[in-house]
Amino acid sequence: MDIATLRLCRSLLFLPASNPRAIEKARGLDADLVVLDCEDAVKPEDKAAAREAAVEAVRQGFGGRPAVIRMNGIGTPWYEEDILAFRKSEAPAIVVPKIDKASEAEEAAGLLDKPVLAMIETAAGVLDAARIARHSAALVAGTNDLSADLGIPLGIDRSGLAHSLQAVILAARAARIAAFDGVYNGLEDEEGLTRQCAEGRAFGFDGKSLIHPNQIATANRMFSPSAEEVASAERLIAAATGGAERHEGKMIETLHVEQAQAVLAKARC
Repeated sequence: MDIATLRLCRSLLFLPASNPRAIEKARGLDADLVVLDCEDAVKPEDKAAAREAAVEAVRQGFGGRPAVIRMNGIGTPWYEEDILAFRKSEAPAIVVPKIDKASEAEEAAGLLDKPVLAMIETAAGVLDAARIARHSAALVAGTNDLSADLGIPLGIDRSGLAHSLQAVILAARAARIAAFDGVYNGLEDEEGLTRQCAEGRAFGFDGKSLIHPNQIATANRMFSPSAEEVASAERLIAAATGGAERHEGKMIETLHVEQAQAVLAKARC
């Protein structure tokens, strides 16, 4: 899985690898990336079965849609067996939770011999995010665990997380990799999800982690360019002739053309 593909992902649907019905249903959903979860969503007694199910689900495929696996974290009883199983799997990348320092991301990527999507879920992870990003294909903000680690109440208001989320974005952009926002816990609160998606996009995230299929359409819509953004990008590209020049009352240059091209690429998702 390459960096360009990840930057286009708007919705990352996490689902329990131990739930065969959820896996089958996901094959018909519009999530840009399916994440088969073997970590928090799976009970300890179901870990081994979930590991096998995740490998098999990826092998069977999701109708051309990319699917990755979230393994159990470093230091857990399941880490070594996950490494062995997922290294041999057809998963194009592996999500590694609770990365606290760069050496952990480097170790996981080396052992797996696959690109790693590093989850930043602790204060330590935030503080080392820039170095972690150098060994990762993407950073994923684990906002539930991060809130707990920082002592911040969960809720729609994420002002207490703003600095940490921006640090994740800065680290990802400095490394030229994708960055994804954390989950929204309200399963039936579309208004709250919409607001949080808008906030996440304003921060600079490429897409959002999701925990329920009914959140996909909202995330895809909110992390897609609007019709006006697309039209504006098309006009700018058509008008640009190179160098600094005036366009619709503003100064544009090569940087703005590249931004417009990125808008159109995202709109084609």
